[in-house]
Amino acid sequence: MSIITIIGAGMMGSAMSIPASDNGHEVRLVGTPLDREIIERAKEDGYHITLKRQLPEGTKCYQIEEMAEALKDCDLLIGGISSFGVEWFGEHVLPKIPRSLPVLLVSKGMHATEEGSFQAFPDYLAEMPGNEGLSLNAVGGPCISFELADRHHTLVAFCGHNRKDLEKIKSLLATDYYHINLTEDVTGLEMAVALKNAYALGVSLAIGMAEYKNGVGCQEEYNPQAGLFAQSAREMGRLLELAGGDSREILYGTGDLYVTVFGGRTRKIGTLLGRGMTYAQAREELSGVTLESVAITKVVIEALQRRNADMSRYPLLHHIYQMLTEDTTVDVPWQAFEEKN
Repeated sequence: MSIITIIGAGMMGSAMSIPASDNGHEVRLVGTPLDREIIERAKEDGYHITLKRQLPEGTKCYQIEEMAEALKDCDLLIGGISSFGVEWFGEHVLPKIPRSLPVLLVSKGMHATEEGSFQAFPDYLAEMPGNEGLSLNAVGGPCISFELADRHHTLVAFCGHNRKDLEKIKSLLATDYYHINLTEDVTGLEMAVALKNAYALGVSLAIGMAEYKNGVGCQEEYNPQAGLFAQSAREMGRLLELAGGDSREILYGTGDLYVTVFGGRTRKIGTLLGRGMTYAQAREELSGVTLESVAITKVVIEALQRRNADMSRYPLLHHIYQMLTEDTTVDVPWQAFEEKN
C-alpha cells in the first residue's frame, strides 16, 4: 500500500481518489483555501458536495493548514487544481515537498511566454523558484470527473519527462476501468487537451444557434456541430504543430473535445453565445462561474498575436476571441473554413 495525497478538492482531483483507493492505497484529500466547505462536509460523513458522491471509505480529509501532515511519507502528490490555481500551487505547495516526490497534475491549460511561445504547465512550474529538480507530470485526455468516480471505462495519457516516474505513477493508479497510456511529449499532450476547452465553446455555438431559431430545448442540429468539430480539429492540429508537439497527441484533444461538448460550463457559455448574447450578457447569466475556455482562448490568441502569426489559419478560434473581447455576437465564419486549393 502507498500513500497518495491529493491537493485540491475539486471534482477532478477528488475523482482521482476512486482508482487510488480501489488499488488499496491510503488517500489523503487536502482542500485549497477555496475548498473549505467541501472538506468540512467530507470530514463529517465522507460526502463530496460538488462531486455529489461519497468519497472512498477511509479517505482522510484535511484543510489547507493541515497540508504538512497530509504530505508526511506520501508516495505520490496529485495536484487537483484547475488552471486558475496553477500559480498558487507552484508558489505555495511545490516548494514545500521533497524533491523525490513525484507530482501528477490534473490541470488543463497552457502558459504563454512574452515572445508568444507555449509552455505546458509542468514545464512552467519547473521554472518557478523552489521547484528545481521536481518530477512534474500531468494527465490529459477525455475524462468526465463523475464518470471516473462511477468507474466508467476511461482512457487517458500521463505525460512527463522521466519514463520511470511515469511508469511508477501508472502502477499506482491504473485499474480495470482507468486505462493509462504514457508519453514523454509533454507539450503535445498538454497543448491538445488545453485547446479542447476553447473549441468546445466553438462547437457549442451551434447548439445555441439552433435554439435561437427553434426555441430552447429544440432538436439539436448535428451538421453544424460536426462542421465546427471538424474545423476545431483542423485548428488544434495546426496549433499543436506550432507549439512543437507530436501530431499524434491530437487524439486525446479531440476525444476530450467530444466529451466536453456534452455538458458543463463550456457548453453553457457556448450555447448562450450561440443564442446571440454578447459575452457580457452571458457572463451575467453565469455569474461567479470560472471559465477555462475563456482563459485558454485569450492565452493562445494573444500569444499568436505576439508572434505575428497568420490568423487566417485559426478563423474559428479568432472568432471566439472576438466575441469574448469585443462584445460582438456570433457570426460563424463558415466560408473561412473551406480549404483553398
